[in-house]
Parts: sequence; structure tokens; C-alpha cells
Amino acid sequence: MAHQGESGGKERGLRAQAGKYLTFKLGGGDYGIEIIKVVEIIKLMPITQVPRMPDFIRGVINLRGKVIPVMELRRRFGMEHVDDSSNTCIIVVGLRTKSGEVQMGTLVDTVSEVLDVAAVDIEPAPAFGGGAGVDTSFILGMAKTKGTVRILLDIDRILNAEELDQVSEIPTGAK
Repeated sequence: MAHQGESGGKERGLRAQAGKYLTFKLGGGDYGIEIIKVVEIIKLMPITQVPRMPDFIRGVINLRGKVIPVMELRRRFGMEHVDDSSNTCIIVVGLRTKSGEVQMGTLVDTVSEVLDVAAVDIEPAPAFGGGAGVDTSFILGMAKTKGTVRILLDIDRILNAEELDQVSEIPTGAK
């Protein structure tokens, strides 16, 4: 019984839908993103830093001649930094912007698996109290699968509009 429109008009209802999710680990948590948003998964490759980007933008990669910005999800979520490991990888996703779709890499600790999540196993994102000021708009829902709770992310809402515009302005070489 999810209710739409709570919490100051923000979507608070059940936004996650049953379907396939690519799951991955970040810190001690388990996360998932809709498989339809995933372009590809690549091993860690050299990342070129770009001046004057937000601290959670690690830089850009050259993926088959196309320049792709790479966001470090640990930093975006305010988690402790850890050195990259042999399991660190980049999930390339398609993000919706005002000017169309842009590809972005998301740096994660390790990719787990693709899970088929049933609607009955998804709950809405928790409300963290009236005036706490905690933004959970980037959470589609919470999936309870295989004895674990996985946070299902709305990858299009990880960045706010201003940040997304800034990242989408990075020259990609695509014409």
C-alpha cells in the first residue's frame, strides 16, 4: 500500500517495478539498477581527470573512441574512499537529460548478478522523518531478495539537474 504524494509532494510511492536489476556492491551495501539502463559493464581502465568537475566525478574514459564521464558512486553517496581493487568496475548507463540521453560510467566496488525482482519483494524507500532533510528521491525502492535488502537506484536521479547539465557538457567527441 504505497501512497503517492507524501513528503512535500515528492514521489514517495512505490516507483520500482518488478523486473531485472543489475546488482552491485558499494561499501557494505547491496544496490541495483534497472537492467534496461545498463549499456555495458567494463573492467576498470585509465580515467583522465577533468578540471573543475564535482569531486564525485572521477574523470573520463575513452571507450572505443567515445569520451564517457565516470562518476564515483562512493563519493556521490558520501562513503569512505577505498582504493580500487581488481573487482572495481565501471557500469556504463544511459541517463536522461534535457538534451537527450547521455552515457555515463558509474564506478562500483564489484558487480554481483542480474536478479529478477518480483513486485511482492519491493517496498518503497523509507521516510527518514519529517524535517530530517534526507533526500531519497534517487531510490526507486527496497528489494528483499535472497535474504538481503538491496537499494534499487533511480540512476536518472543520482545527479541533480545542475550536476547533470555540468557532466553532459563534457565534450564526448560524438557528433
